[in-house]
Amino acid sequence: MQTLQQSYRGFSLLVSLNADRVLFVMAIPFALMLGAYLLGL
Repeated sequence: MQTLQQSYRGFSLLVSLNADRVLFVMAIPFALMLGAYLLGL
């Protein structure tokens, strides 16, 4: 049971780190498109 809890804790940590990375990768093109849109106004 303790091993299962530790593996679940490691899995949730991995998911949260990857979610941050995905958000960061998506934020860069979004910021570039937003900047291009604002310059085009």
